[in-house]
Amino acid sequence: MLRGGELREPVRHIRLLRELGDLAEDGEILIGDLERGGDDQEEVVHRPVVDRLEVDPLELAAEGDAQTVHDERAAVRNGNALADAGRAQRLAPPQHLVERRVGLVVELEEADELLQDFVLRRTRELEVDGVFGKELAQLHGSPLLAYRAPQRNDWLLPMQRAITLLRMQFPYRVASDVPLFLAPMAGVSESPFRLLCRRFGADVVVSEFISAVGVSRGIASLFADMRFEDAERPIGIQLYGADATVMARAAEMVTEVCKPDFIDINFGCPVKKVVKNNGGSGCLKDLGQVQAIIRAVRGGTHLPVTVKIRSGWDDAQRDPLTIALRCREAGAQAITLHARTRTQMFSGTADWDEIAALVERLDIPVVGNGDIRTPEDILAMRRHTGCAGIMIARGSFGNPWIFAQGRDLLAGRPRRRDPDPAKRFAVALEHARLALRLQGDSRRTALEFRKHFGWYTKGVPGAAELRERLFQIDSMQQAEAIFAAYLEEAAVEVAA
Repeated sequence: MLRGGELREPVRHIRLLRELGDLAEDGEILIGDLERGGDDQEEVVHRPVVDRLEVDPLELAAEGDAQTVHDERAAVRNGNALADAGRAQRLAPPQHLVERRVGLVVELEEADELLQDFVLRRTRELEVDGVFGKELAQLHGSPLLAYRAPQRNDWLLPMQRAITLLRMQFPYRVASDVPLFLAPMAGVSESPFRLLCRRFGADVVVSEFISAVGVSRGIASLFADMRFEDAERPIGIQLYGADATVMARAAEMVTEVCKPDFIDINFGCPVKKVVKNNGGSGCLKDLGQVQAIIRAVRGGTHLPVTVKIRSGWDDAQRDPLTIALRCREAGAQAITLHARTRTQMFSGTADWDEIAALVERLDIPVVGNGDIRTPEDILAMRRHTGCAGIMIARGSFGNPWIFAQGRDLLAGRPRRRDPDPAKRFAVALEHARLALRLQGDSRRTALEFRKHFGWYTKGVPGAAELRERLFQIDSMQQAEAIFAAYLEEAAVEVAA
């Protein structure tokens, strides 16, 4: 145990609490008061003091390890950390913090110019990934602990950097540190494809965008479109509309009838038929209207409310940070930014710097969207922006395994290989069977599925000819026969 000297009138308390399911079994880690001395304590003004450090090492020792328990303890200086003010007191990197998540509670009792950042101005309990352990280890051995200069609170700078790396808390349960989202897309993000993407690693799925006017009128076909299987959870229903009262009523009805995990508001759709009535990204021309809609929807449901926005209506009104801050002020609990303007539609390049700016300024999760076409793009966006989650849209067309491959890269593993034509066609047919089961075995289902078959064949040898045949099908059985014939011909060519 390491015990520091008594500090008078401590103004900061930071305590780290290990999240343990069973303290009796797993032991206990308590890092008590990490405090900075006041101006009257010149000797310690720039040092955090570990007031109490207790580590039960039993869980760290491997079964049958010949070493003593004491060898497994965190190696800390056995003495007064304040004994020599002229020399840094180094603590061994706390590996038990690096290896496991810990909880962080920041309690502030006084205002301070250095703590204007929202993270350090509020009391907040957050989960910390292993990277925080590395930051804390660096802090323990940092020259900042011994640096003496007129500037106050120097030791907090590394702590601030660590806190900015925290995983934001989503308002619904997610299974991954950086969740991957299937974007809401008309004619694509239907229940069969959502189920398939969930199986291939999508953490969260969102419905096609749904008209709030249609929902409020009780149009049966829209409620059929909003049906989902429990295996799709967590799932959000996305609503669009320009009238706050209608949006609130629709949110209330969706909550009662469909019972999704959250309601998402569409402020991003650039399609003309949506924006002509100021829906979708058309709302971005009037941020007062945006806020009124968010507040109304929050009042109409007990579910979490999130929003999806674009960077603005056009280049002249491009200001995603202001849009996002106004959404947050109105009560949005997470924000997805497609970093293009409405007038860009899907042309040009998404500005990932704008996503990074939102991550830096907002205290709610920011999901990045735009130009995610490959698994490598998933990792690149995470590294570039630090976003809390990544939403994949067109990159998932005929490519549900992008989620599993992206997860591999985020986890630091080599990504799994792309499927060969046989596996690709098998997944396409599985998708088709799901569509038949959930949407009915009809000619209409087969016709609407033609586009999916076209996407699944992208990149295979002879894709153009294969797509031409698939675009003429009237039934799923015809598609199955076409795939079988293709594979037989390919096998003959290989044998020859």
